[in-house]
Amino acid sequence: MTQMSRRHVLVLGVGGTLSASLGALMLPGARASEAGIEAHGISAFGDLKYSADFHHFDYVNLDAPKGGTFSLIPSTKGYNQSFQTFNSLNAFILKGEGAQGMDLTFVTLMAHAGDEPDAMYGFAAKSVQLSADKLAYRFTMRPEARFHDGSKLTAHDVAFSINVLKEKGHPLIQIQMRDVKGAEALDDATVVVTFAEKRARDVPLYVAGLPIFSKAYYANRSFEETTTETPLGSGPYKVGKFEINRFIEFERVKDWWGADLPVCRGSNNFDVIRYEFYRDRDVAFEGFTGKNYLYREEFTSRIWATRYDFPAIRDGRVKREQVPDQTPSGGQGWFINTRRDKFKNPKVREALNCAFDFEWTNKTIMYGAYARTRSPFQNSDLVAEGLPSPEELKLLEPFRGQVPDDVFGEPFVPPVSDGSGQDRALLRRAQQLLQKAQFPVKDGKRLLPNGEVFAVEFLTDEASFQPHHASFLKNLGVLGIEANLRLIDAVQYRARLESFDFDFAIQRLTMSATPGDSLRTYFTSQAAATKGSYNYAGAGSPALDALVEKAMAAETRNELTIACRAIDRVFRAGRYWVPQWYNTSHRLAYWDQFSHPANLPRYAISDYASGVGERTLWWYDRAKAAKLEQAK
Repeated sequence: MTQMSRRHVLVLGVGGTLSASLGALMLPGARASEAGIEAHGISAFGDLKYSADFHHFDYVNLDAPKGGTFSLIPSTKGYNQSFQTFNSLNAFILKGEGAQGMDLTFVTLMAHAGDEPDAMYGFAAKSVQLSADKLAYRFTMRPEARFHDGSKLTAHDVAFSINVLKEKGHPLIQIQMRDVKGAEALDDATVVVTFAEKRARDVPLYVAGLPIFSKAYYANRSFEETTTETPLGSGPYKVGKFEINRFIEFERVKDWWGADLPVCRGSNNFDVIRYEFYRDRDVAFEGFTGKNYLYREEFTSRIWATRYDFPAIRDGRVKREQVPDQTPSGGQGWFINTRRDKFKNPKVREALNCAFDFEWTNKTIMYGAYARTRSPFQNSDLVAEGLPSPEELKLLEPFRGQVPDDVFGEPFVPPVSDGSGQDRALLRRAQQLLQKAQFPVKDGKRLLPNGEVFAVEFLTDEASFQPHHASFLKNLGVLGIEANLRLIDAVQYRARLESFDFDFAIQRLTMSATPGDSLRTYFTSQAAATKGSYNYAGAGSPALDALVEKAMAAETRNELTIACRAIDRVFRAGRYWVPQWYNTSHRLAYWDQFSHPANLPRYAISDYASGVGERTLWWYDRAKAAKLEQAK
């Protein structure tokens, strides 16, 4: 299954010894307080691995050579991006299909450490200072920061970027910046970002992870329009050759100003990073076997188990690795659009869960390679287990009578089948649930309470997913439900998802190790009503809204864990989805002309945000490349 994972690190707090008096910022709306301390890094709860004088991240190879080309197909996406195509170089708005990799062309105020769950360290900003009430963050810029045309990157550019993204950025950005009042440049070197009272814990450093644009560049250009003009960047790469819908290349900036920063040493090693786009996943695999691109993370177990036997594998020219996945996998499944009347009854949604035979699908189609997803926080300690703890009950009790009773018992788990593909006991259970919901059967057809035929449509843009639907559709037919699968192109698929024009849609909600304001985009009433949000199911209730606020206001990791477990119980009790599966490792394949650090960072194996993914830590190995050339 393709994963979706553009993870701007959502963090807040101050690291190290920032426990003394905090800074005074004489700004409108910010009260004066004692003099503050400048910090080199920040994390959600103040814990930092690296000291102020750190030289580089532990996981990089400082001796990695520069050079070569790294080519791949998209395996993550964010905002307006697509896996299959692109038609715009503006990847931060709603319009168009944004090109993959555009984040490489911009710098951010701070950069994420790949071996910590949520810590960030100075990038374009060398330090940050907080006001006593934590409603103002004062960033001091690095004087050496430059755009690609040689012009200076200043605090004015930062203020412009934050304000324009809040006003005109993608709806997901706007939701996560709801508590941002605005940004103001005091001078070229100093920018202050102010926040609303009771703002989410992680909003300030979500802002610190956003791209910085040139204010002068957009003085006579519209930010909210699609474009094929290369925007002025400041990052380690700039846009090179590209062909709409086919490929895009990013060229390393040889004299880049940030190359010797502690957060950048040992990374950005390739001269060219190239994305190839394919409409069909099977065709994309054939492209890899033909060396049309050089690196692939495999998400289809059938292909991993049966098709990696081509000549280049057998003679060692292509290498395979499986790297354990120790990060939260998030929640992948068929999300049920509860905005539609036919899905509003939770008994109906539970009946739909009974019709999917995961055990048969995993054994027959996916070679037993996957584990069952139960929670949107899967593969983390945020998953609810057993009866609610006293701390969880304290958060849940105010909503007793407003949420399903099983919120206060064992959390809902998808039913386990007998693996036959058509478990009679589960189908009887589904029949009973549908009857209780007043969805009767007449002449073999399941009817809605208003007498219309109960028909459902599954939406996908991936032909390779068709086998995974077959048993599900067949079982729904046994229940009298007219079910069909509609395969559409990537552009239509994204448009229909963003406008919530679907019955069932496959998506994956990716969680960070320290979720915060992003929870709003998945679980709140506001997101349910906001086109383009990730709340595909339309989940929203006073209980979820309040629990999300509790999670965002958590002051310790333990408080955050308890609040997320409470969210998990309420969401799972709502039967908003039919959970699918997750992989416990990353399956990597590549033509043997690369090397990588011995220990890839835990939180950056497949995370391309902030330039810390494997594409920037690996390097072109000339000795291996020469051997590969000889082996032709």
